Amino acid sequence: MGKKFNISGTCLSDRHYMVDLNSRLMRIGSMVENGEYFVVNRARQYGKTTTLWALRSYLESKYAVILMSFQRMSQSVFSSEQSFCSDFAHDFCKVAKALKVEGLDDKAISELDALYDSSDVTLSSLFDKLSEVCRTSAKKVVLIIDEVDSASNNQVFVDFLAQLRDQYLYREVTPAFHSVILAGVYDVRNLKLKLRPEDEHKYNSPWNIAVPFNVDMSFSPDDISGMLSEYENDKSTGMNIKSVAQLIFDYTSGYPFLVSRICMLIDETPLTWDEQGVEAAVKEVLNEQNTLFDDMIKKMNDYPEVSTMLQKVLFEGQPIAYNPDNEVLSICEMFGFMKQSGQNIVVSNRIFETRLYNYFISKESFNTTYISAARDKNQLINNGKLDMDLVVEKFTEHFTQVYGDNDSAFVEEMGRKLFLLYLRPIINGTGNYYIEAQTRDMQRTDVIVDYLGTQYIIELKIWRGDEYNQRGEQQLAGYLDYYKQDKGWLLSFNFNKNKSVGVKTIECCGKTIVEAVV
Repeated sequence: MGKKFNISGTCLSDRHYMVDLNSRLMRIGSMVENGEYFVVNRARQYGKTTTLWALRSYLESKYAVILMSFQRMSQSVFSSEQSFCSDFAHDFCKVAKALKVEGLDDKAISELDALYDSSDVTLSSLFDKLSEVCRTSAKKVVLIIDEVDSASNNQVFVDFLAQLRDQYLYREVTPAFHSVILAGVYDVRNLKLKLRPEDEHKYNSPWNIAVPFNVDMSFSPDDISGMLSEYENDKSTGMNIKSVAQLIFDYTSGYPFLVSRICMLIDETPLTWDEQGVEAAVKEVLNEQNTLFDDMIKKMNDYPEVSTMLQKVLFEGQPIAYNPDNEVLSICEMFGFMKQSGQNIVVSNRIFETRLYNYFISKESFNTTYISAARDKNQLINNGKLDMDLVVEKFTEHFTQVYGDNDSAFVEEMGRKLFLLYLRPIINGTGNYYIEAQTRDMQRTDVIVDYLGTQYIIELKIWRGDEYNQRGEQQLAGYLDYYKQDKGWLLSFNFNKNKSVGVKTIECCGKTIVEAVV
């Protein structure tokens, strides 16, 4: 049976097409060599478990590596100190035997496992036995715990971390783990986000010994190229590996699950390994239900302040400066929704961005703009082609009629959102759009629409006078040149009372621009 792309569970190099993890493993390995304790804190389906299993294999010749997962423990285990300690001891020993970890002393392991049947085991007695395992081992012991956030809203887990910290602080006197690695979505260095007693919101720092983990786990274009090269050697599709890898990266920014999902769709369906195939796979991803997007919606419901911030960035173009002390920004970054770009924070990738636009817009499908567009749809698509001239014209008429008397604050906040709200039911099911992040700000937004293989570039901007408008025309012409398009659309939201509302066609820098003013 040949290899395949995998999005479910751990990726294994003998079964799945994978990126080369060696450079990451070397960097993590050097942290282990230095005896560091750290947290692998990354978003859902970001390759944490795959990396940890590869790391175990990478380290096992030199270290006795115990790789556990708290996901296998039921919530009842964390209900008391006794139940947690006995189950932890038993699971530690089961892993040691199942993985045939070399170097551990059989007597020390047996004494640790005996705690499973003890009725009075405590954290203190557990760590005494763990210290004995470390003392008698022929190799330095490395402890890796995956899915630690399964337990991070339990007090017994906080106490466990405190014991790990104390063992680390006194490891020159009392034998201890050489290195400890905890992995999960939530950063257990600071448990404020999950451990919230009703009477107070306080910071808990039971594991402040952890050093920063700065290894980039996203996939670069070169990473994706390497994976596709292996696939091409097996399948001989004739793809342009570098071009396809770059295009996949452009849509995903290297988010591991999204990269693998796009590749899987192309491999397992009649799609082709070229621009059209990638775009079709992206469209499929945007329209499917999967655990990643389900979790995204759940997190926004759990943290409404995250939803508010995302909408300000997406629809209002508000630049939000990156600040690690801003709790909402930290939540957005921790869940993988947003990332730092320069001095600001932006949505993590183009697929997330489009999915979020679609989600927020779908919640307003009762809006008159959405209803009007759905009613106009049959006029706006002729012989399978999107008539963008007419789309812009009809939107201009609708906006002027319904919202023309609103003040500038309303237009700045809602103008671009209303255009996307108008656009969505027209292209729904057939086309997609995305926002060019590099040009999105409070003054200007470029929307790229893909409809049945044809691209449409629409610039949305706030009117700031004739001179500014001319610069906008020139910017759009340059952008059209970059995308190898001869025609574009410029939609200006004008606050002037004496504005001339309507649509006209101009020529600028050898490009045709349909310009609308609302």
